[in-house]
Amino acid sequence: MSNLDIILQQLANGLILGSFYSLVALGYTMVYGIIKLLNFAHGDIYMVGAFIGFSILSVVSGILGDGWTGIVATMALSMIAVGFIGVIIQRIAYRPMLQAPRLSILITALAVSLILYNLVMSITDGEFKAFTVGLGYEGISMGEVYITFTQMVLVSATAVLMTILHLFINKTMYGKAMRAISIDQDACRLMGIDVNRVIAVTFFVGSALAAAAGVMAGVYYGSIHFFMGFVIGLKAFTAAVMGGIGSIPGAMLGGLILGLLESFGTQIPFIGSEWKDVFAFGILILLLVFKPTGLLGRTEIERM
Repeated sequence: MSNLDIILQQLANGLILGSFYSLVALGYTMVYGIIKLLNFAHGDIYMVGAFIGFSILSVVSGILGDGWTGIVATMALSMIAVGFIGVIIQRIAYRPMLQAPRLSILITALAVSLILYNLVMSITDGEFKAFTVGLGYEGISMGEVYITFTQMVLVSATAVLMTILHLFINKTMYGKAMRAISIDQDACRLMGIDVNRVIAVTFFVGSALAAAAGVMAGVYYGSIHFFMGFVIGLKAFTAAVMGGIGSIPGAMLGGLILGLLESFGTQIPFIGSEWKDVFAFGILILLLVFKPTGLLGRTEIERM
C-alpha cells in the first residue's frame, strides 16, 4: 500500500473508533459538568447497553430482521432502556450523596461499576456473546483502501446523535437548564428550576448515548463481553479530559482525536498496535502539561 492508502485507511479506522469514544465521553463530561462527578461506572453502562441491545436484537430480528431496520429499532429501544437504568442508578446511588464529600460519591461510582460488572459477568458466565447481524462486508474500494458501508453508516449515526445532542443542549429548556445548573446550582433553585429533575435528564441522555455506542460496537466487532466497558471507559474518560472535561464539544473533539491518534500511532516505527495505548496516553500527558484544561476546557474559579 502507498503512503496515501495507509493514511486513508487509518483515517477511516480512526473515525469509527473515535465515534465510540466520543459517545461515551459525552456521558462523562455531561455528568461532570452538572454535579462535578467523575462517573467511573459509565464504561459499564456502555457494556450493559451492548448486552441489552443483544437481548433486544434477538427478539426484534424475528420481526424486523437483522439488517439495518432491526438494528435501528434495537438501538432506539436500548437507548430508552439504558437511559432509565441510568436514572435509577442516579436516584438510588448518587442523589443521596450530592451533599457528601467528593471522595464519597466517587467511591459510590466505583461501587456501582463493580456491581454492574459482576452482575453481567454472573448472568453471562463470563462468556463472549456473538452479536450476529446480517450486514455483510460490502463497501467501496479506493485503490488499496476498503471502507465498508457499515463503517460509513456507524460514523454517520454518531454524527446524527451528536447533532441532536447539540440542538437539545442549545435549543431546549432542559438544555438551557443544564447549562445554568453547571454554573450555579443554588441560584437555579432560587429561580425555580427543578435541579434534581434536570440531573436525572442528564443521566438519561448520557446513559442513552453510551447504550448507542455499545450497540454500535456490537454491530462493528461482532461480539460483546462483560469486560468491554473497562478499557473504553478509561479511553472515553481520557478523551473527555483531552477535550476539556465539562465541555460537550470538547468531548466530541477529544474522542475523535484519540481514535485517530490510536489508529495512526500503529503506523509509527517501533510503536505498533501493542504500544498504541502507551502512545495515546503519552500524548494526553504532553497535552495536559502544556494545556491543563484540555483543548476546549475553561479555567474555573472556585467561589468561597
